[in-house]
Amino acid sequence: MKALRQILVSLAVIAAGLYVWITYVPAARPLLERVGILDLLDIEAPAEQAASQGGSRSRGGATPVIAVTVGEMVREDRITAIGDGRARRSVTVRSNAVGVITALNLAAGGYVEEGTLIVKLQDEAESIALEQARIQLEDARTEEARIKRLQASGATTEVRLKETELLLRNAELSVRQAEFDLSQRKFTAPISGWVGIINLEEGDRVSAQDQLVTITDRSEILIDFRVPERAVRNIKVGQSIQVMPLGFDDKVLTGEISAIDTVVDRASRTLLVQGRVANEEDLLRAGMAFSVNLTFPGNTLLSIAPLAVQWSSDGPYVWAVRDGKASQVVVKIVQRNSDQVLVSSDGLAADDLVITEGVQTLREGSEVSVVEQEVSAVATGSEKL
Repeated sequence: MKALRQILVSLAVIAAGLYVWITYVPAARPLLERVGILDLLDIEAPAEQAASQGGSRSRGGATPVIAVTVGEMVREDRITAIGDGRARRSVTVRSNAVGVITALNLAAGGYVEEGTLIVKLQDEAESIALEQARIQLEDARTEEARIKRLQASGATTEVRLKETELLLRNAELSVRQAEFDLSQRKFTAPISGWVGIINLEEGDRVSAQDQLVTITDRSEILIDFRVPERAVRNIKVGQSIQVMPLGFDDKVLTGEISAIDTVVDRASRTLLVQGRVANEEDLLRAGMAFSVNLTFPGNTLLSIAPLAVQWSSDGPYVWAVRDGKASQVVVKIVQRNSDQVLVSSDGLAADDLVITEGVQTLREGSEVSVVEQEVSAVATGSEKL
């Protein structure tokens, strides 16, 4: 009775082991099928396995596999930086004189054209001074003409003529000075652009160097950002950039590099770069933050399916199909993605076949039969890092 119990326990352990082996080790099913264990237990092999076995028998023992072609992909280096935006031109108009504002031709947030009179100060005293200077100039001209007539008849001296000419020159300069003083009471827009918030009213008194208004030309936005020094050899003026205002998550704009600094910052090892982006819709403002993306073309790498990559104690490798046989090729993974893996290898080339399924029982030099060949998901393209 004790022996019978031990036999039953042993059979139960063997049955459990077979169940675990069959369920969790799919690679063992071909072996169990060959020795007849599956038929004994009345277990049917999967359809694809049966097809594989049929193919194997038709090819004289070659292992059926699924393979995929090796593609090529250009690995691009992507740099993302945060930059500060500023207007294409921005001018702050300041007062050159002391006076009371008598005219203010501005509206907060409005647009002004270059040369438009925007602010005028009280200028009555300057107008009077200009009129006096013009009268003195006219008198000096009359006196000069009279002295020249007398000098021609010999009734006066050369010295007197020189004195008259000097008085005329001083009168001309007085007129110019008066005209200049009068011009300092009027302020015109130095550029075309948008006016900011105005804190002035007619009747306000301003002093010299007081800020009157800021005019901004935001037809283009300049973006200052920094790139690592490794990008110095690739970056150039006119290169295209992608710009995304951080305040507008769904807005992606295309611009270009307009200027590059000449010195790398020693502390951060970065180079200051200036980008330019058009503001045709007038959505951007100076002072906004931008995410700037630059891409540089890099090396051409091999692209393979992720399932093709196998691992050993020496590192990653793939099974390549060479003359109907499996050949183990060592690869170096450069970039791993969800749909492809970028690798470099001296023993692998574009359009080679690498095995993705059926690798469990392969050995170096094993005969294989490609029952299904897939095309690489991405044969050519670019990978941005």
